[in-house]
Amino acid sequence: MNRLLDGPVDGMEKDGAVNHTVEVATSFHDKNTFRPTNSLVQPLLTDLYQITMAYAYWKAGKKDSFAVFDLFFRKNPFDGEYTIFAGLEEVLRYIYCFQFSEDDMGYIRSIMPAGTEEEFFQYLADMTTRDISVYAVPEGSIVFPREPLIRVEGPLPVAQMLETTLLTLVNFPSLVATNAARIRHAAGPSKELFEFGLRRAQGPDGGLSASKYVYIGGFDGTSNTLAGKLFGIPVRGTHAHSFVAAFTDLTSLKNKMMKHRKTGVEVDFVALSQKYRAEMAPLFQVIDNEIDGSGANNGELAAFTQYAMAFPNGFLALVDTFDTLR
Repeated sequence: MNRLLDGPVDGMEKDGAVNHTVEVATSFHDKNTFRPTNSLVQPLLTDLYQITMAYAYWKAGKKDSFAVFDLFFRKNPFDGEYTIFAGLEEVLRYIYCFQFSEDDMGYIRSIMPAGTEEEFFQYLADMTTRDISVYAVPEGSIVFPREPLIRVEGPLPVAQMLETTLLTLVNFPSLVATNAARIRHAAGPSKELFEFGLRRAQGPDGGLSASKYVYIGGFDGTSNTLAGKLFGIPVRGTHAHSFVAAFTDLTSLKNKMMKHRKTGVEVDFVALSQKYRAEMAPLFQVIDNEIDGSGANNGELAAFTQYAMAFPNGFLALVDTFDTLR
């Protein structure tokens, strides 16, 4: 099989030895619930040559030939020493529900060459994965180059038809999970790590997938609320730059008082924040001018105090873009 993570990937290799794999049970009963998370993951999410090869196999009398395909990669990403295998659950969901729809068949008829035999289209319409067996290492495992991650056994055209989709369901997840594991290793076990990448992700599916697979790779949570709902990942949030920009100074604040969590005594939280800022300014070599806010930005402090007062037991601030060391 060609490279899984380092550059373009375009194939699974037939046969080959499988080391340290476990059989994955696919005896689920409800295809309405055990389906791919993304509705775009369907049999037509493949390359045309998978369909044309299926036709050539069929014409050559190989539709019942038994085949074994191994999915593996040749090089670890990021010049690293290991990879985290991810994407297996979505692979199983896809395989379990695999079947071309009537609408799919209409499109396939339109793109296949004239003269393609009608019997092949019927064969394709009836194609299922009931004779496919899947073996894999557990999702989240540390894996290495040339070690088979997934083995697919069954009728040659059917197993071949799964190739492209399995690769796309494993490549990105494993890349993201591996990167997350490297960050976790660098941060150490005591630090909390949260993923906030949705707005910069490669589209909605890229964002949702990344949230899921960084969690597998060792992060503690995500800001992505849909990922939290679908996958049970803890969700955490801070605030955007726009929240900071919405406050300009301390004098216009309407809410300055907050009750002490233990004593219940009300204190002027804004004044307390100013006091501590003045005490800490010399430590960080920050100019603190209470009158005009030069150096330390009063609008930024106003935003932070208001957000902290809204969430006194779970305050998480965005380190904004002002240069506080100027």
